[in-house]
Amino acid sequence: MRLCFLTLEDRSNFVIDDALAIDELARRGVTVDEVPWRREVDWQAYAGVVIRTPWDYQRDLPGFLAKLDTIAARGVPLANSPALVRWNAFKTYLGELGARGVPIVPTTYGRGISAGELRALPARLGVAECVIKPVVGANADDTYRVTAKVDAEPIAARYVDRAWMAQPFVDAVVDEGEHSLFYFGGELSHAIRKVPKPGDFRVQEEHGGEIIAQEPTAELIAAASRVIAALDAPPLQARVDLVRLPDGSLALMELEAIEPSLYFRMHPRAPANFADAIARWLG
Repeated sequence: MRLCFLTLEDRSNFVIDDALAIDELARRGVTVDEVPWRREVDWQAYAGVVIRTPWDYQRDLPGFLAKLDTIAARGVPLANSPALVRWNAFKTYLGELGARGVPIVPTTYGRGISAGELRALPARLGVAECVIKPVVGANADDTYRVTAKVDAEPIAARYVDRAWMAQPFVDAVVDEGEHSLFYFGGELSHAIRKVPKPGDFRVQEEHGGEIIAQEPTAELIAAASRVIAALDAPPLQARVDLVRLPDGSLALMELEAIEPSLYFRMHPRAPANFADAIARWLG
């Protein structure tokens, strides 16, 4: 059997450990080709296509979605589904999950913002500091901490006629970090904690964040499982990012169901768990 893992052309600036899953699949007689998503290949040569590390898709979302439609039109199993990807690509999904009863970090949306409006944004949200980020984005691109005294002009210039979202800055991100729980085919696989480097708030490895393996508590599992249960169907792969709010409760920061970093190296069973889920997915 041959599978395709979609990736990106230039992987030099990213930490990718899919080789562990590819090796596990090889031990099971499954060959995996890592194919940059912008290329056109014979998709029907594959038993399935998994969206793994196309971590530049946000620069050309229409092109990326069109490529997924092309693959699906060939009748090739694709995970996650184009419908889920379309929904998850716009961070307005947070509001929808909130409406379904999932606790989320309070989120406000807008399009375009002046420097004055940006400086007033924390007060508008009732906090001293907030974070602004694109509605379509990844890798913490164009993500900024905002206070009333921020140098607003350069940030506002990044959002001219561009959709954005803003959330109160969650202090626990710096101290406790973000908790990430990974679900394969709807089943919990493993968990990590991501802590930013001193002086930063971005938890991604590419920005110097520290990745720590952890055994998830019952509290974390309950909160993350609630997110997965709110979806129409369990996806092949999903990462649930949780943070602790000032009142001590856990809330969803992001659900990554397009091309989540899966941190296979952080748990000895993670590659096998993923391979098991792929086997169930393909039947």
